[in-house]
Amino acid sequence: MKLFDVYPINDITIVKAKGSYVWDDKGQQYLDMYGGHAVISIGHTHSRYVQRVTEQLNKVGFYSNSIHIPLQEELAEKLGKVSGKPDYQLFLCNSGAEANENALKLASFHTGRKKIIAFSKAFHGRTSLAVAATDNPSIVAPVNQTDNVTFLPFNDEQALADHFAKHGAEIAAVIIEGIQGVGGINVANNSFLQLIRTLCDQHGAVYIADSIQCGYGRSGKFFSHDFAGVDADIYSMAKGMGNGFPVAGIIIAPHIHAKHSMLGTTFGGNHLACAAALAVLEVMDEETLMANATEIGEYLHQLLSHTDGLMNVRGRGLMIGFDVEEGLKDLRKNLLWKHRIFTGEAKPAVIRLLPSLALSHAEATQFTHALQNEISHLLTTQNA
Repeated sequence: MKLFDVYPINDITIVKAKGSYVWDDKGQQYLDMYGGHAVISIGHTHSRYVQRVTEQLNKVGFYSNSIHIPLQEELAEKLGKVSGKPDYQLFLCNSGAEANENALKLASFHTGRKKIIAFSKAFHGRTSLAVAATDNPSIVAPVNQTDNVTFLPFNDEQALADHFAKHGAEIAAVIIEGIQGVGGINVANNSFLQLIRTLCDQHGAVYIADSIQCGYGRSGKFFSHDFAGVDADIYSMAKGMGNGFPVAGIIIAPHIHAKHSMLGTTFGGNHLACAAALAVLEVMDEETLMANATEIGEYLHQLLSHTDGLMNVRGRGLMIGFDVEEGLKDLRKNLLWKHRIFTGEAKPAVIRLLPSLALSHAEATQFTHALQNEISHLLTTQNA
C-alpha cells in the first residue's frame, strides 16, 4: 500500500527534537521557526510534557466519554485560570477543524438559525462546515458547497454593518481568526472585533473566535482576540494546545446551555490528551511563556522591520509574517537548505514565523543573522 499523495513534502526525515531544534536522520541540526504549523508551543520534547504523558500512559491511555475522567475537570479548571475565562465551559475534541465544526454547529443549535458570516482569506479547517467557511474554493468539494456561508471583506466595518442590517435576523454566527494564519498573517483590527461583538449582541448571533493558530498564548495574550477588550461567545483551540499531541476544544460562554448528545466525540478529552494539554498549560504558566512571546516577538519585529527586501512586517507576539520582494523568491527555500531553518509560507509571497513560545533571544538572533545574510547574498547576486 502507498500513501495517498496529498502533501507537498520536503525530503527531510526528522528523528530527534529538543526545544527549538530538530535533527534529521543524517545528524543535521535545524532551527525550527515554524513549529510544525504553530503546534509546538512549549518546545519540542519538554521534560515536563514527556513526563506527564509517559506517566499517564503507564496508568491508562484511553477510555471513552461514557465514564468520569477527572483529568478533564482538572484541565478545564487550569485552562480557565490561564486563559482568564474561568466561567466558560469546555468541550474537548481532537483537531482544529473539529473544534470549528462543533463551534458552528453549537451556534446554530443555540440560535435556531443557519447563516454564517466568514471573511476573505479565512481558513477554518477542511471538514464539512469548517471548509465551507474557508475562503479557498480549491479545497471545497461539491458536497461541501452551501449558500449558508457569506464571505465579507476582512476588517471592512461598513460591509459587516450593512450585511447585519439586511440579514441580522438570519445570522447564526460570525467566525473570525484574530490573526489569519494561512491567509497570510493578517491581524483583525480591534475596532472590527468590537463591532462584531456589538452586532452579535444586537441581533442575537454568536461570536466565534477561531483561535486554532493565533490562540494559546502565541500573540502574547492567551487569545489574540483579547487585544480588542471584548469576549467572544465561543473560542476554538487546537495547534499549540497539546504541543504535538492531537487535542482540541472549544470554550463556551455560560449563557449557551448544553444538553446530552448535542455534541460528541469518541477520542476527545481522552486521558493522554488531557495529560498533554495540562503539561502545556503548566509550562506556559510556570515559565511565563506569554510574556516571552511578547518580548521575543517585539525583538524579531523590530529587526525584521529594518531588514532590506522585507515588506509589511506584521503580526503579534510569535505569530509574524512579512512579504518578500520578487528578487527574494528563493529566500524561504534557501533558509531551509542552506541555513537549515524551517519557516512557513502563505501565497503568494509571505514568509510566516510560528516558533515555540519558548524561543530564546539567542535563537531569534540566529534566525535574523541567517535571514539577513541570505538576503544580502540574493540581492548581490541579482544585481551582479
